[in-house]
Amino acid sequence: MESSAKIDDRPLRETVRDAIRNRIFEGDYAPGARLVERDLADEFNVSRLPIREALRMLRQEGLVSERANSRGIVVSSLTPEQVADLFDVRLALEVLASQLAAVRATASELNDLSSLLDRAQNSLEVGSIFEAHAANNQFHDAITTIARNEFLRAALEPLQGRMHWLFRHATDLPELIREHRSLYEAIASGDPERAGRVSRDHIQKYRKDYYLTH
Repeated sequence: MESSAKIDDRPLRETVRDAIRNRIFEGDYAPGARLVERDLADEFNVSRLPIREALRMLRQEGLVSERANSRGIVVSSLTPEQVADLFDVRLALEVLASQLAAVRATASELNDLSSLLDRAQNSLEVGSIFEAHAANNQFHDAITTIARNEFLRAALEPLQGRMHWLFRHATDLPELIREHRSLYEAIASGDPERAGRVSRDHIQKYRKDYYLTH
Protein backbone atom coordinates (compact mmCIF):
# COMPACT_ATOMS: atom_id res chain seq x y z
CA MET A 1 0.00 0.00 0.00
CA GLU A 2 1.07 3.56 -0.61
CA SER A 3 2.43 5.35 2.43
CA SER A 4 0.33 8.18 3.78
CA ALA A 5 2.25 8.98 6.95
CA LYS A 6 4.26 11.89 5.65
CA ILE A 7 4.08 14.92 7.93
CA ASP A 8 3.59 18.29 6.20
CA ASP A 9 3.43 21.96 7.16
CA ARG A 10 -0.15 22.10 8.46
CA PRO A 11 -0.89 22.17 12.22
CA LEU A 12 0.81 19.04 13.45
CA ARG A 13 -2.25 17.57 15.16
CA GLU A 14 -4.22 17.78 11.89
CA THR A 15 -1.45 16.26 9.81
CA VAL A 16 -1.00 13.42 12.28
CA ARG A 17 -4.77 12.91 12.42
CA ASP A 18 -4.93 12.63 8.63
CA ALA A 19 -1.98 10.24 8.54
CA ILE A 20 -3.55 7.94 11.15
CA ARG A 21 -6.94 8.21 9.43
CA ASN A 22 -5.42 7.25 6.10
CA ARG A 23 -3.70 4.24 7.62
CA ILE A 24 -7.06 3.15 9.01
CA PHE A 25 -8.60 3.57 5.55
CA GLU A 26 -5.74 1.63 3.93
CA GLY A 27 -6.17 -1.22 6.41
CA ASP A 28 -2.77 -0.76 8.04
CA TYR A 29 -4.59 -0.25 11.35
CA ALA A 30 -7.35 -2.86 11.31
CA PRO A 31 -10.62 -2.67 13.29
CA GLY A 32 -9.88 -3.57 16.89
CA ALA A 33 -6.17 -2.71 16.62
CA ARG A 34 -4.81 -0.92 19.68
CA LEU A 35 -3.27 2.51 19.07
CA VAL A 36 -0.63 3.36 21.66
CA GLU A 37 0.45 7.01 21.97
CA ARG A 38 4.08 6.14 22.59
CA ASP A 39 4.27 3.81 19.58
CA LEU A 40 2.55 6.30 17.29
CA ALA A 41 4.85 9.09 18.46
CA ASP A 42 7.85 6.94 17.53
CA GLU A 43 6.29 5.96 14.21
CA PHE A 44 5.60 9.54 13.12
CA ASN A 45 8.64 11.03 14.87
CA VAL A 46 6.62 13.54 16.88
CA SER A 47 5.90 14.14 20.55
CA ARG A 48 2.96 12.48 22.28
CA LEU A 49 0.93 15.72 22.50
CA PRO A 50 -0.05 15.93 18.79
CA ILE A 51 -0.72 12.18 18.86
CA ARG A 52 -3.09 12.66 21.80
CA GLU A 53 -4.84 15.56 20.06
CA ALA A 54 -5.09 13.61 16.80
CA LEU A 55 -6.65 10.63 18.58
CA ARG A 56 -9.14 12.96 20.26
CA MET A 57 -10.24 14.28 16.85
CA LEU A 58 -10.49 10.76 15.48
CA ARG A 59 -12.68 9.78 18.43
CA GLN A 60 -15.00 12.64 17.50
CA GLU A 61 -15.18 11.20 13.98
CA GLY A 62 -15.94 7.76 15.38
CA LEU A 63 -12.92 6.14 13.74
CA VAL A 64 -11.32 5.20 17.06
CA SER A 65 -12.82 4.55 20.47
CA GLU A 66 -11.75 3.88 24.02
CA ARG A 67 -11.42 0.24 24.92
CA ALA A 68 -13.96 -0.77 27.55
CA ASN A 69 -12.60 -0.86 31.11
CA SER A 70 -9.22 0.53 30.09
CA ARG A 71 -7.51 3.68 28.91
CA GLY A 72 -6.52 2.16 25.59
CA ILE A 73 -7.61 3.46 22.18
CA VAL A 74 -8.64 1.02 19.46
CA VAL A 75 -9.70 1.34 15.82
CA SER A 76 -13.48 1.29 15.66
CA SER A 77 -15.57 -1.00 13.50
CA LEU A 78 -19.01 -0.27 12.07
CA THR A 79 -21.86 -2.66 12.78
CA PRO A 80 -24.37 -3.38 9.98
CA GLU A 81 -26.88 -1.23 11.84
CA GLN A 82 -24.43 1.68 12.00
CA VAL A 83 -23.69 1.38 8.28
CA ALA A 84 -27.43 1.55 7.52
CA ASP A 85 -27.83 4.57 9.81
CA LEU A 86 -24.86 6.29 8.20
CA PHE A 87 -26.29 5.86 4.72
CA ASP A 88 -29.60 7.31 5.93
CA VAL A 89 -27.86 10.38 7.33
CA ARG A 90 -25.70 10.78 4.22
CA LEU A 91 -28.78 10.65 2.04
CA ALA A 92 -30.48 13.43 3.97
CA LEU A 93 -27.53 15.75 4.53
CA GLU A 94 -25.51 15.37 1.34
CA VAL A 95 -28.58 15.81 -0.87
CA LEU A 96 -29.24 19.09 0.94
CA ALA A 97 -25.59 20.10 0.59
CA SER A 98 -25.73 19.49 -3.17
CA GLN A 99 -28.92 21.52 -3.51
CA LEU A 100 -27.43 24.45 -1.63
CA ALA A 101 -24.17 24.20 -3.57
CA ALA A 102 -26.09 24.45 -6.85
CA VAL A 103 -27.49 27.79 -5.72
CA ARG A 104 -24.40 29.19 -4.01
CA ALA A 105 -21.34 27.94 -5.91
CA THR A 106 -19.09 30.59 -7.41
CA ALA A 107 -17.20 30.16 -10.67
CA SER A 108 -13.98 29.72 -8.70
CA GLU A 109 -15.51 27.03 -6.50
CA LEU A 110 -16.85 25.18 -9.52
CA ASN A 111 -13.39 25.28 -11.04
CA ASP A 112 -11.94 23.82 -7.84
CA LEU A 113 -14.54 21.03 -7.89
CA SER A 114 -13.67 20.20 -11.49
CA SER A 115 -9.97 20.16 -10.61
CA LEU A 116 -10.61 17.58 -7.88
CA LEU A 117 -12.33 15.34 -10.42
CA ASP A 118 -9.41 15.75 -12.81
CA ARG A 119 -7.03 14.82 -10.01
CA ALA A 120 -9.08 11.73 -9.17
CA GLN A 121 -9.10 10.65 -12.83
CA ASN A 122 -5.39 11.30 -13.33
CA SER A 123 -4.52 9.45 -10.13
CA LEU A 124 -6.60 6.49 -11.23
CA GLU A 125 -4.90 6.39 -14.63
CA VAL A 126 -1.43 6.18 -13.09
CA GLY A 127 -2.52 3.57 -10.56
CA SER A 128 -2.50 5.82 -7.50
CA ILE A 129 -5.65 4.43 -5.92
CA PHE A 130 -5.07 6.13 -2.58
CA GLU A 131 -4.81 9.57 -4.21
CA ALA A 132 -7.91 8.88 -6.32
CA HIS A 133 -9.88 8.07 -3.17
CA ALA A 134 -8.51 11.16 -1.43
CA ALA A 135 -9.62 13.42 -4.30
CA ASN A 136 -13.08 11.83 -4.30
CA ASN A 137 -13.41 12.41 -0.57
CA GLN A 138 -12.28 16.02 -0.95
CA PHE A 139 -14.90 16.46 -3.67
CA HIS A 140 -17.68 15.63 -1.22
CA ASP A 141 -16.13 17.76 1.51
CA ALA A 142 -15.86 20.69 -0.90
CA ILE A 143 -19.58 20.48 -1.71
CA THR A 144 -20.33 20.81 2.00
CA THR A 145 -18.11 23.90 2.16
CA ILE A 146 -19.72 25.44 -0.94
CA ALA A 147 -23.18 24.94 0.60
CA ARG A 148 -22.23 27.60 3.17
CA ASN A 149 -24.55 26.42 5.92
CA GLU A 150 -22.81 26.30 9.29
CA PHE A 151 -25.35 23.96 10.87
CA LEU A 152 -25.20 21.52 7.97
CA ARG A 153 -21.41 21.56 8.15
CA ALA A 154 -21.50 21.02 11.92
CA ALA A 155 -23.76 18.01 11.39
CA LEU A 156 -21.58 16.50 8.66
CA GLU A 157 -18.09 17.10 10.03
CA PRO A 158 -18.23 14.48 12.83
CA LEU A 159 -19.40 11.91 10.27
CA GLN A 160 -16.92 12.62 7.50
CA GLY A 161 -14.30 10.15 8.65
CA ARG A 162 -16.80 7.29 8.64
CA MET A 163 -18.28 8.48 5.34
CA HIS A 164 -14.83 8.46 3.78
CA TRP A 165 -14.32 4.97 5.18
CA LEU A 166 -17.45 3.85 3.33
CA PHE A 167 -16.19 5.35 0.08
CA ARG A 168 -12.97 3.34 0.43
CA HIS A 169 -15.10 0.26 -0.20
CA ALA A 170 -16.06 1.43 -3.68
CA THR A 171 -15.04 -1.38 -6.03
CA ASP A 172 -15.62 0.53 -9.29
CA LEU A 173 -13.56 3.71 -9.05
CA PRO A 174 -14.04 4.70 -12.71
CA GLU A 175 -17.81 4.57 -12.23
CA LEU A 176 -17.54 6.53 -8.97
CA ILE A 177 -15.62 9.28 -10.74
CA ARG A 178 -18.18 9.35 -13.56
CA GLU A 179 -20.97 9.74 -11.01
CA HIS A 180 -19.09 12.56 -9.34
CA ARG A 181 -18.71 14.24 -12.73
CA SER A 182 -22.49 14.01 -13.19
CA LEU A 183 -22.98 15.53 -9.76
CA TYR A 184 -20.56 18.32 -10.60
CA GLU A 185 -22.46 19.08 -13.81
CA ALA A 186 -25.75 19.16 -11.91
CA ILE A 187 -24.33 21.60 -9.35
CA ALA A 188 -22.77 23.72 -12.10
CA SER A 189 -26.15 23.93 -13.84
CA GLY A 190 -27.47 25.98 -10.93
CA ASP A 191 -30.56 23.75 -10.69
CA PRO A 192 -31.00 22.62 -7.06
CA GLU A 193 -33.65 20.03 -7.94
CA ARG A 194 -31.35 18.40 -10.48
CA ALA A 195 -28.41 18.50 -8.07
CA GLY A 196 -30.49 16.93 -5.31
CA ARG A 197 -31.77 14.21 -7.62
CA VAL A 198 -28.30 13.30 -8.90
CA SER A 199 -26.90 13.29 -5.36
CA ARG A 200 -29.73 11.08 -4.13
CA ASP A 201 -29.29 8.62 -7.00
CA HIS A 202 -25.53 8.54 -6.39
CA ILE A 203 -25.86 7.67 -2.71
CA GLN A 204 -28.66 5.14 -3.29
CA LYS A 205 -26.63 3.37 -5.98
CA TYR A 206 -23.57 3.27 -3.76
CA ARG A 207 -25.67 1.91 -0.88
CA LYS A 208 -26.95 -0.88 -3.14
CA ASP A 209 -23.44 -1.67 -4.40
CA TYR A 210 -22.08 -1.71 -0.85
CA TYR A 211 -24.60 -4.29 0.31
CA LEU A 212 -24.03 -6.43 -2.78
CA THR A 213 -20.36 -6.78 -1.83
CA HIS A 214 -20.63 -7.04 1.98
